[in-house]
Amino acid sequence: MGLHEDQLKAIRFQRPEFIPARVHVLPAAWKTHRERLDELLSRHPIVFEGRRAPRDYDAVSGTYVEGEHVDAWGCVWSNVQTGMEAIVTGHPVPTREAVRSLRAPEADIGFPHGFLFLRLTDLRGFEEMMVDFAEEPPELQRLIDVVLEYNLRQARLRLARIRERETIQTFGDDLGMQDRLPIRPETWRKYLKPCYARIFRPFRDAGHYVYLHTDGHVLEIIGDLVECGVDVINPQARANGLNNLARACKGKVCVDLDLDRQMFPFGSPADIDAHVREAVETLGSPEGGLWLKAEIGMDVPLKNVEALCVALEKYRGFFVE
Repeated sequence: MGLHEDQLKAIRFQRPEFIPARVHVLPAAWKTHRERLDELLSRHPIVFEGRRAPRDYDAVSGTYVEGEHVDAWGCVWSNVQTGMEAIVTGHPVPTREAVRSLRAPEADIGFPHGFLFLRLTDLRGFEEMMVDFAEEPPELQRLIDVVLEYNLRQARLRLARIRERETIQTFGDDLGMQDRLPIRPETWRKYLKPCYARIFRPFRDAGHYVYLHTDGHVLEIIGDLVECGVDVINPQARANGLNNLARACKGKVCVDLDLDRQMFPFGSPADIDAHVREAVETLGSPEGGLWLKAEIGMDVPLKNVEALCVALEKYRGFFVE
């Protein structure tokens, strides 16, 4: 991920000219709205940098395609609607006995979304993984070690390919549920915090910035993630709360705020304007530390997409003096 000047200044708290703000469109939204969405977004190039048509609105790949997919680890992904993401329904190590013989794949797939915590749940199944974290059998550490060593190999390979200085290295792993962490913070710190620190440290040591996307409620471990080397955290507004995020992050780590996508399909344009303004007033500062991101799903009406673009354009300069 390349650096824009305002992004870099926001990370460093060096008074960016504007709050970096952007709209991201999911594949199902392109399939649903097609040319109408393209025409709308073309009127807002400041917050949407995608190219105009000709665009293949049905061009979807990977696990976004309907059907079953098997990844390099042997996890089976099931998709019932092209354009939407699949879920893992087949877990290659459903028992602790199976964990003992697990080997990492030889194929190098880098850091897909869900590279550590979600990878553990994909391999074992969510319920079995939660029981493992609660009971702490020896197989738990073995499973974590196999996944960690694979990720460290991917980190070495990615670092060897980087030719630029001060890049933003993007990672994604959903660590929270709607209103809480799935495991106790103390358990997370014991088993997972050391892993993230080891994965991110080589990138920081090489002078790069670490960006972590993580859905769900993660308030209790944001400070830990910063200690692990995260420079930009991408949390969800609704799952964490704007005031809570301000207490945890403001002046401490740059936030790429995932605006309230659960409100976008149902709120009015006025609701959206108020939400973006509140986010900027609560988390923004002339010194920086804030980016804004609006993710567009298939259920977001075009009038609300327009409202998001207008609000992002309006409030990205809120602190210009």
